[in-house]
Amino acid sequence: MATLTAYEEHLPASPYWLNKGDNAWQMTAATLVGLQSMPGLVILYASIVKKKWAVNSAFMALYAFAAVLICWVLVCYRMAFGDKLFPFWGKGAPALGQKFLINRAKVPESTHFYNNGTAESPTSEPFYPMASLVYFQFTFAAITLILLAGSVLGRMNIKAWMAFVPLWLIFSYTVGAFSLWGGGFLYHWGVIDFSGGYVIHLSSGIAGFTAAYWVGPRAKSDRERFPPNNVLLMLAGAGLLWMGWSGFNGGAPYAANIDSSIAVLNTNICAATSLLIWTSLDVVFFGKPSVIGAVQGMMTGLVCITPGAGLVQSWAAIVMGILAGSIPWVSMMILHKKLSFLQKVDDTLGVFHTHAVAGLLGGLLTGLLAEPDLCRLILPVTNSRGAFYGGGGGVQFLKQLVAALFITGWNLVSTTLILLAIQLFIPLRMPDEQLEIGDDAVHGEEAYALWGDGEKYDATKHGSSKADEIEAISPYVIGARGVTINL
Repeated sequence: MATLTAYEEHLPASPYWLNKGDNAWQMTAATLVGLQSMPGLVILYASIVKKKWAVNSAFMALYAFAAVLICWVLVCYRMAFGDKLFPFWGKGAPALGQKFLINRAKVPESTHFYNNGTAESPTSEPFYPMASLVYFQFTFAAITLILLAGSVLGRMNIKAWMAFVPLWLIFSYTVGAFSLWGGGFLYHWGVIDFSGGYVIHLSSGIAGFTAAYWVGPRAKSDRERFPPNNVLLMLAGAGLLWMGWSGFNGGAPYAANIDSSIAVLNTNICAATSLLIWTSLDVVFFGKPSVIGAVQGMMTGLVCITPGAGLVQSWAAIVMGILAGSIPWVSMMILHKKLSFLQKVDDTLGVFHTHAVAGLLGGLLTGLLAEPDLCRLILPVTNSRGAFYGGGGGVQFLKQLVAALFITGWNLVSTTLILLAIQLFIPLRMPDEQLEIGDDAVHGEEAYALWGDGEKYDATKHGSSKADEIEAISPYVIGARGVTINL
């Protein structure tokens, strides 16, 4: 039977190395991860915060998504996945020319060698063009910054945020990505981070907590009462986040292969288990299930499975889900209220608990539960396994712990230095007048044209008498800003 034309080499658009199935899946996975941010987290942030911060919270995510993409293709992609500059950092260079983007994808520093110099694992060269890999990895970088933003919602100066995003991407994210994924020292040491438990979640949680410390707290009234303005819309954002995670973890093997299928199944098993455990704990201790709590449980399950999604058996995904739904719950609901240091830092959405704690938990559990046969499908270091399976697996757990300490330390120091540098030129926190009013003062725009139960805004009833003094005029003020209903 003759070979179908669709699968024959057809230069230049279909070279011999192009696997159309792998390429289609990688672009689909990248789009799913992009949808987690735009519009997933944009919607979730806009709806989970107090009404007066809906526009500002959504815009912080929107800005980060756009800014990261431009910085990524200008210099950051090759700092994370290019040629080695230092053991923890790649050489920055543009990823814009067609000669670079149309060639077969390659991670040049990923060749792993035995101690005697012979190759143990070949260079990672997926069967699709570099353009697909550049965009896929961009979506991971973007969501990391957006997750970090959750710690400083409701008070960070938007101009300081605009400066922070490119600086943190360059000096913090690319270091973790190169060290663990791009062929850096942790990659070759055999540390396991399947899809970003450390690179994305531990980093965003630690950096977000650090940023929250330096930026300072929200206004006292916001700290005391910060109800979500739209719970149903928050669920829509959370749903996009959950479904998009199939691309997040399913795209990590860089191919539509067996490991990708395992990763997608385990991702959903762990998320569902964690959500149920978190909700059950809410019922037991507080007498009723919380929708926000369910979303937090979903999140911790997704985060926890990420570092080992394609490397653990599905029964282990249930175990990880049980722990993901309980340990971060304890850290958020009990330890946070007992430890004065945690109370002093105003982490708006609890990113430290849902991402740093859950990401660390997932990385350590991967060091215990990584299954040898699944590890052989994808990892560069042969005979990798979790401590549960013996045969030197205990060393893997120690490697996971050391890598967590490195990522934590680097993000703590780099985030601090970046914010201190920005503070020399731009205040990190909004002035009190803006904090009192919110979106209308910061952007000259409001999420809803309703106040209270359909009332028009009245400063004597709803806010400060200073409202008229500092209200910023939006260039779009003449355009549609909603419908005011007089009841």
